[in-house]
Amino acid sequence: MAEVFQVRPLVDAATLLGRGKVQELKELASAYEADVLIVDHELTPTQQRNLESGVGIKVIDRTQLILDIFASRARTAEGRLQVELAQLKYMLPRLTGQGTSLSRLGGGIGTRGPGETKLETDRRRIAIRIKKLERDLEKVRTGRALHREKRGAIPAPTVSLAGYTNAGKSTLFNRLTAAAVLADARMFATLDPTVRAITLPSRRRVLLSDTVGFVRNLPTTLIEAFRATLEEVADSALILHVVDISSEQAARHVAEVFRVLGEIGASSTPQILVLNKADRLPDEEHDDAARAELLAARVLAGARQSALIPAAIVSGLTGEGIPRLFDLIDEVVPFDALETVRFRIPLRDGAAIALLHQRGKVLSEDYDGRLCELEVTAPESLRRGLRRYLVAPGSARNRPSVENSV
Repeated sequence: MAEVFQVRPLVDAATLLGRGKVQELKELASAYEADVLIVDHELTPTQQRNLESGVGIKVIDRTQLILDIFASRARTAEGRLQVELAQLKYMLPRLTGQGTSLSRLGGGIGTRGPGETKLETDRRRIAIRIKKLERDLEKVRTGRALHREKRGAIPAPTVSLAGYTNAGKSTLFNRLTAAAVLADARMFATLDPTVRAITLPSRRRVLLSDTVGFVRNLPTTLIEAFRATLEEVADSALILHVVDISSEQAARHVAEVFRVLGEIGASSTPQILVLNKADRLPDEEHDDAARAELLAARVLAGARQSALIPAAIVSGLTGEGIPRLFDLIDEVVPFDALETVRFRIPLRDGAAIALLHQRGKVLSEDYDGRLCELEVTAPESLRRGLRRYLVAPGSARNRPSVENSV
């Protein structure tokens, strides 16, 4: 395998690289007996065709490589639909210019002259297939919207993991949820979103969603095809922006993720910068709030982002820093506001007392006769459901009779 770099003031419209570099690539391909040339740039159909003719081997550009990787990773029906749609949209303009070699003779009623070309037939079939896939994905999008609407009726906001590919999102997802989703070091190992419920230290429940990884120059066709999936991120109450803090390219990756979040309408969604893979950092940089802020400021400055974002250093692999991340999510998540209040509950309503223990943080608990008085940090939804037992702020602590409290 060989690599070639070139810096040019302008892109060559015919071959991207220029005739001299094309000749050099041809010689390298012959010397290494290569059968594929991968170009880390998006090629026009003309450039791809001219490069294949000049170098003499198959040419794959950046977009096609990413599409091929996505195709190999897709597992669910939705994922396969999304990848196929992106592939067909990529392929359609590249059918142009294949020449008369695709033509075939035909005869009989309804034929056009010497026969309809295979190129025209393929183009029409692809266009029909694209329309069908778009209809199918619109149904998926509608179904996702209904699911989100149903989830919205329950006090459980969605927190989405987002970040550059291979930042360790799935490993972190497994650590936070005790799930067993695929966690692989390969790029784009996760294509289909997975949602699990987690309980925060305040006893509030949130839904955590693992999503597809972003990448530099993510093809537009993929952004369009994965719109239904990316809408999960855009509709989240909070985004956990996962960064591989051990990577030398961390700042560039952060900048790219911010760009994609802006494209899908999620730039204003609250974020926590999760500096992942702390196990690869020196010991003095581990799990320290001040150090997290310093590293986050450095990464954000490198990404040319002036926003102040809370940060946590964690390791999805070892579990380091996870308690701090849970506390930070509890502080930032803008849903079901917490407040410390007092309840007076008759002992016969054991279900209400159990519910406070389950969904609230009980700070104190006193029993007197047939009453139980609890001081609880509780979310708004819980306070609303048990408001008949709430004690007005500033009221005397002496307990009334059971008859007056019911």
